[in-house]
Amino acid sequence: MKLICIGRNYVDHINELSNERPDEPVVFIKPDSAILPKEQDFYIPEFSQDVHYEVEVLVKIKKVGKHISKEFAHKYYDEIGLGIDFTARDLQSKLKSKGLPWEKAKGFDGAAVVGKWLPKDKFKDLDNLNFSLSKNGEKVQDGNTSLMLWKIDEIIAHVSTYFMLKKGDIIFTGTPAGVGKVSPNDYLVGTLQGEQLFDIKVR
Repeated sequence: MKLICIGRNYVDHINELSNERPDEPVVFIKPDSAILPKEQDFYIPEFSQDVHYEVEVLVKIKKVGKHISKEFAHKYYDEIGLGIDFTARDLQSKLKSKGLPWEKAKGFDGAAVVGKWLPKDKFKDLDNLNFSLSKNGEKVQDGNTSLMLWKIDEIIAHVSTYFMLKKGDIIFTGTPAGVGKVSPNDYLVGTLQGEQLFDIKVR
């Protein structure tokens, strides 16, 4: 099982980090060891002083696929979720400045929160889902999948050109604006269409 992540998929987030708008999806992978175990707190790693939360809508792949066309992509998933792509921003910036890969800043242990899964049939339109992240009771990220540069089925088609998708793979579809630093004792809550799908304590 692998975690396939899409970067720079919301214009407002691209702008807040002063990144260049991409011509195609930005893809990176987290190892399965990055998943934060259920009911476990998130511990800020010793190698970073600036870990950021990034809330994202998740998609769980249900069968093997390669070179999937956009028209058939919907047949490869039945569940939608919500999670966090934790990012060691200081380490990422250092690696990027040297032109080096930045997996260490994205794929460290515990860097991927995977919340509760919901059947996609529960939603009328996957391209119009409201989701948010609150920190200590204050909403810090508020997004809608209609604002994605590349929608879910387009992402699946693109990614499957390069990587064979397998049952259990999880796609992180990108984060909206509002990312920020976590500190010890923070309490993070993620909601999708008003339903709470995860809550995390930071240590």
